[in-house]
Amino acid sequence: MRVLVLDTSAFIMGFNPSGMGEVYTVEDVEKELIQGTTSDLRFQASKEKGGLRVREPSARSRKTVEGASGETGDRGQLSSADKSVVALALDLKESGEEPVIVSDDYAVQNLAEHLGLRYGSLANFGIAHKFRWIVYCPACHRRYSDGKECPVCGTDLRRRVLSKARVTKE
Repeated sequence: MRVLVLDTSAFIMGFNPSGMGEVYTVEDVEKELIQGTTSDLRFQASKEKGGLRVREPSARSRKTVEGASGETGDRGQLSSADKSVVALALDLKESGEEPVIVSDDYAVQNLAEHLGLRYGSLANFGIAHKFRWIVYCPACHRRYSDGKECPVCGTDLRRRVLSKARVTKE
């Protein structure tokens, strides 16, 4: 059965999970929403009415997501909530559900594509290519899995595409 897994951007973009069947999210998404905003009120109302289930992913799925985000080079672009949303989708898929991650975040979509998870967006067209990124130091040319600053020379790290492949949309 198809279920939705909502990222913070879904609430910010005004997605209303009421009447959408089974809809899930994680605690970290609630923490990213600013209290008292329309997005937060929508989240709270959906949760109270029972239309939104807040569930935490397994440690195993978190580990899988952490490893995959390092492989794709997206680790430094993903928040804790982003990683938790993708990990929860992995858990739901493993339990026989057909999760669809609702997110406008390109890094989330890229990671989902690499993990074979379905995703949809609300305010953009979604990704056209899945990427593998490399984080590197433009001064000393060392490569890293993530980070903001080169631990050797102190230069701000940059990202560039290592490889890309066309995404086939369903």
